[in-house]
Amino acid sequence: MTKVLTTHTGSLPRTQDVVDFIFARENGTAYDQQAFDATMTAAVADTVQKQVAAGVDIVSDGETSKISYATYVKDRYTGFDGDSPRNAPADLKQFPTFLKRLAEGGGTPQYARPMCVGEVRSKGQGELEKDIANLKAAMAEHGAQRGFMNAASPGVISLFLQNDYYKTREAYLAALADAMKAEYETIVAAGLDVQLDCPDLALSRHMLFNDLSDDDFLKVAASHVEALNHALSDVPAEKVRVHICWGNYEGPHICDIPMAKMFDTLMSTKSRYVLFETSNPRHGHEWAVFRDRAADIPADKVLVPGVVDTTTNFVEHPDLVAERVERFVDIVGADRVIAGSDCGFGTFAGFGAIDPQIAYAKLAAMSEGAARATA
Repeated sequence: MTKVLTTHTGSLPRTQDVVDFIFARENGTAYDQQAFDATMTAAVADTVQKQVAAGVDIVSDGETSKISYATYVKDRYTGFDGDSPRNAPADLKQFPTFLKRLAEGGGTPQYARPMCVGEVRSKGQGELEKDIANLKAAMAEHGAQRGFMNAASPGVISLFLQNDYYKTREAYLAALADAMKAEYETIVAAGLDVQLDCPDLALSRHMLFNDLSDDDFLKVAASHVEALNHALSDVPAEKVRVHICWGNYEGPHICDIPMAKMFDTLMSTKSRYVLFETSNPRHGHEWAVFRDRAADIPADKVLVPGVVDTTTNFVEHPDLVAERVERFVDIVGADRVIAGSDCGFGTFAGFGAIDPQIAYAKLAAMSEGAARATA
């Protein structure tokens, strides 16, 4: 009997002391670097212990030290300053009273999104190496056998940290791919899988490219995949995970481009593992896309559907999780399915819709559901 493994998308709730340190750095407030490092080490150990206790097979560091999954690059690469324009998703613009409620209720995170105003170059891998050391030490301490680390894709960086330096979007993507290449390779060289977060392949359709047709957007998405695959040229595909999503927020999502149109784009990424939403009520039906196009799923791809939601505090029943898992097992087999989460539980430091204890309860329900699907 092949066990259906479990993982998640990467970010997990951060403790208040971690958030305080991250925002001290974010706001340029003086802080003790040794205390910062010690806090991150302890927090990652605790985060990994909780994942193991919840039955998660493939763990992460929870993105503990990062302000967010994309804008952390401003602290590790040159060329960023000032502020980028904010683009509310198109679906929220159609419901301005709901958007206003989100903003006034603290439902939109506040953090810097600088523009690209100069050449993008790495400041070195020192911060990344600390993250890797913390995760590997925590895995050894708590008996986790497999781990992954998130990294921003060139496309998602271009979405949130917009270009005001390079002559064209393509030139900016190429520069980002060249700069990020060493980060991806460093993670894999440490024995971890690298996860590339790519909401630009879906979210950006209704956030930045509203004026395009779907067909024209697919051309943009293809250019993002081309940049990503270039950056991964020296990384084995079996060490790569790619995550696509339509935005980790509660909202109508009526402007989301359907998976049926993004399927080929997702499958063209240089990755063994593809992570995508199936618990989001707007996309729960799209498992059928994978069923109907089973012949077009490359034989080396492993599907990692989100079988628990990350925008509500409902804890999914394990039987529901099992049903969601079984749909994909029926398509590609248990050895090519890993149960995952729709998105992260702590996408931005200090901000998240899910209560921290409930986040781990959801992961435990996911693990129990995967076990029932296996049985």
